[in-house]
Amino acid sequence: MLVDCHVHLDPFLDEEVDGILYRAREVGVKFVISAGTTLASCQRSLYLSTKFSDFFTGIGLHPMNLENKFTEKTYEELKSLAIASPKVLAVSEIGLDFMEGAPDRSIQYDAFRQQIRLARELKLPIIFHSREAHDEVFRILKEERAYEVGGIMHYFQGTQYDADRIADLDFYISLARPLLRLQHLQEVATKTPLSRIVLETDSAPQPFKKKRENWTEPRHTRTIAEKLALLKRCNISEIEKSTTDNMKALLDEKWRLISQTT
Repeated sequence: MLVDCHVHLDPFLDEEVDGILYRAREVGVKFVISAGTTLASCQRSLYLSTKFSDFFTGIGLHPMNLENKFTEKTYEELKSLAIASPKVLAVSEIGLDFMEGAPDRSIQYDAFRQQIRLARELKLPIIFHSREAHDEVFRILKEERAYEVGGIMHYFQGTQYDADRIADLDFYISLARPLLRLQHLQEVATKTPLSRIVLETDSAPQPFKKKRENWTEPRHTRTIAEKLALLKRCNISEIEKSTTDNMKALLDEKWRLISQTT
């Protein structure tokens, strides 16, 4: 069994999601967590979780989608969505993004802190985004005591130092398709204990690719796992067990629901 801990399937039509999940099941990917990026995408993901047994969701506002200050009303709206269904597994996708053109940093900081507090209130793990902002992200995670609920650094492409800092917080790094091509990431993956690694695809519509069959989908979790097995010089079954056990440990009591529905 494999888990894709971070996708964005809410933009797809229902019938497209059905096909995507079918192709994932065919290669042993038994469930996905679709990350929210806006209130609308969170609502859409919640709806899809009612239609597909192996579709779970994260509730959160992506730093690149922040348009206004994070208010008490925003907090309550996210909380209402997060408690609306037991299939909400994480506060995701939250974080900081310092690339050129990103929203005002003061708005990002406040939204990140408030969403960590929401995660702690609801006892949900965090799946976070960090682009050109690692030092500040780690600082806020510590200051807001995110280690009390744990979580995942999504789409990890950092250094060994970054991976070690994540481990010190008792968080996991999530490896995606960059593992197939980035030598420095392969070296980090080789050195990082399997007990600190989970897998994802960050699947989303990719119309910039001419052929639909080349779009990244949850089924590619299998390819990532196979690459990790080669790097670790172990059997694919060991990767499956370890990464799934890590998700089980992170999700704790919610794992029972997953076991019943997948």
